[in-house]
Amino acid sequence: MTSTIEPATGREAACATPCGALRRPAALVRNIDVSGLVDSDTGLLDRAIFTDEQLYRQELRRVFAPNWLFLAHIDQFHKPGDFFTTYIGEDPVIVTMDKDRRIRAYLNSCRHRGARVCRADEGATRNFTCTYHGWAYDLDGKLVSIPNKDGYPESFDTKDWGLVEVPHVETYRGLIFGTWNPQPSPLRDYLGDMAWYLDAMLDHDDEGTVVVGGVHKWVLEGNWKLAAEQFATDWYHVNMSHASALMVLSPTKNPKNEIVHRTGRQFLDPNGHGAGFPVHAKNRFNAQKVHEWIDYDALRERLGEARVEGPLTDGHATVFPNFSYLPVIGTIRVWHPKGPDRMEVWSWTVVDKSMPPEVREAQRLYNLRTFGPSGIFEQDDGENWSEVQAISHGFITNSVPLNYQMGIGSEREDGRHPGTTSELYSDAAGRAFYGRWRDLMNTPAWHEKETR
Repeated sequence: MTSTIEPATGREAACATPCGALRRPAALVRNIDVSGLVDSDTGLLDRAIFTDEQLYRQELRRVFAPNWLFLAHIDQFHKPGDFFTTYIGEDPVIVTMDKDRRIRAYLNSCRHRGARVCRADEGATRNFTCTYHGWAYDLDGKLVSIPNKDGYPESFDTKDWGLVEVPHVETYRGLIFGTWNPQPSPLRDYLGDMAWYLDAMLDHDDEGTVVVGGVHKWVLEGNWKLAAEQFATDWYHVNMSHASALMVLSPTKNPKNEIVHRTGRQFLDPNGHGAGFPVHAKNRFNAQKVHEWIDYDALRERLGEARVEGPLTDGHATVFPNFSYLPVIGTIRVWHPKGPDRMEVWSWTVVDKSMPPEVREAQRLYNLRTFGPSGIFEQDDGENWSEVQAISHGFITNSVPLNYQMGIGSEREDGRHPGTTSELYSDAAGRAFYGRWRDLMNTPAWHEKETR
């Protein structure tokens, strides 16, 4: 289910544009035509998209600012004043519940000198107070206290200097998304067919999902797209990259051979979303206690056979641009960009609210051991992304195109899974991901159109 969380309007909503005579010179916002960097038809990619600083700044303007980005899980907010600090691109954001129990999001930057007004990761408060000069804001984003107010001119009005509010915040099955775009398409429309795949993880029963174990954060040396793309499209790496981890999980079998012979499908979407999943009843490498607790017959009744034997196996997925998840492991995560060469990974463990405590704990521990900061699979992935990034700045290396040709021509509607799908071993969702990235990078966002 999608719900819209209405932001404040009129003078209560802070002005997001400079007042007075400030005008930013066009030379500070130079855009590059990236048409020649991504060839979705032939499956070729220029490595400059991972390394160029100017392209990265353009991403923040045209990919992150206009799109729906994941902010938090609704289970992190139970009473007015609960808050969680996160990012939209590199813009720091406070997500909070106001006095009317609405979820709101604000730019975490004081309107006076620009310092963060909330430096805690999460918690509860009545006001957000800047520790630089003491400007304080309430849960509606209003400026409610200012030291030495008499020193300001008569034209100064506190109503004009509230926190800049994220204009649109919506939820989908407990996941909170926000966008700076003043006129976005509804979140549900943005998700499109991806919602069907998301529901395989989030819609097990009417109670929904909750977060266990807090938020884990770590830093990787690598471009954020490398991670987002892999979760959208890449089952291909499992056999090689995770061979040792698979041996640990199944020391008496030959899991490597079992994995390489899996069959499955890969979903690709024009909005850049992607998902891959084996279609095999025994393809669940999840915690045994969780596996035994799940009522698969009830899930088949609720979700249908195609979802239970497809995306609900060891699937992987990305909601464009930087929100990814693994249904069986119970991990959802954001790849926060921190420059072209670095990302922060923020990861939550999400479980069914109906899970008893011992099953929740089993899922939490299994998540940590596999895809936590020191997880046996997560370490392999981080090493791969860092390796790709480390050598991509070389002159010759950076000029050699990358191959994304696997599965070209296999895209079709298979009649069982919504939208367009390809083979399990395919780069189709990767091509769609970068095709969407290219189109957004070449399209002026709302803030550019207003100045023309």
